[in-house]
Amino acid sequence: MLHSHLRLRHLRCFLETARLGSLSAAAEALHVSQPAASKTIRELEEILGAQLFDRSGRKLVLSAAGKVYQTHAGTALADLERAQRLVLSPPLERPRLHVGVLPTAATGLVPRAALAFRDTHPEVLLDVMTGPNWLLLSLLREGQLDLVVGRMPSAGNTEGLNFRRLYWERVVPVVRAGHPLLRRQDWDYADLTRHPLMLPPAGALIANSVRTWLHSVGIIEPQPAYENVSLSFGREVVLRSDTVWFISEGVVRAEIETGALVILPIRNELLGGPVGISLRASDEPRPEAQALIATLERASDGG
Repeated sequence: MLHSHLRLRHLRCFLETARLGSLSAAAEALHVSQPAASKTIRELEEILGAQLFDRSGRKLVLSAAGKVYQTHAGTALADLERAQRLVLSPPLERPRLHVGVLPTAATGLVPRAALAFRDTHPEVLLDVMTGPNWLLLSLLREGQLDLVVGRMPSAGNTEGLNFRRLYWERVVPVVRAGHPLLRRQDWDYADLTRHPLMLPPAGALIANSVRTWLHSVGIIEPQPAYENVSLSFGREVVLRSDTVWFISEGVVRAEIETGALVILPIRNELLGGPVGISLRASDEPRPEAQALIATLERASDGG
């Protein structure tokens, strides 16, 4: 518990004296007389029961107790001054947008749009969250996200939501450069099962279309080695093996452009779907959200 006689003037006088090494200089800085400053230091030493300065030389030097007290008293006074500033002049709260991003948009569309949005709205903080479709749409409905960017929600998961389409995106099978199937002209779809398959998990929006396509080409009960839509995991597995990965093209676009991953040529009639923005149907987007939506629309022109 603080001593009942301790005052801010004791702290200020002590800290100034310690900083300047002189009572007269501290008194001048504090606009008090030297006797008043000397009295204040004596009072503080009596309150603490310790000598804070070595007075044997011409210049006041902190004692061991004084050094300890300076460290903590300085921090305490700085915290009090900061608290006062925050109460008297509270900082303006930055507008913030909470954006959910599905993997298909996280590697291309949203980063491009985020950079463009930053140029025109530097005062807005973009809080970007990635995750599975069910989680992001649940948070959107609860009002914890302002919008979600990714594939159109499935037919049974659209309640309370509006969807604004941005572009159509393919789902593609990708393999490493030099994969055995790329070296053959006569392979058929049954040959896919001779290599490890990486398919989207059941909760992913593209899962049904991938399995429907596999069924259409005679692979009735595929036995995947992996279920995954994460770029970091999928890329490493495909690059290090003969795995065939069915994934939204946007997730791996950069790897395809560099030639690290290659699209396996297939008939693609059933694979793909719209990518866009999901919003709560009951709310009008805030001005910042409307500006981000417009930026996403412009960024998607080449999508």
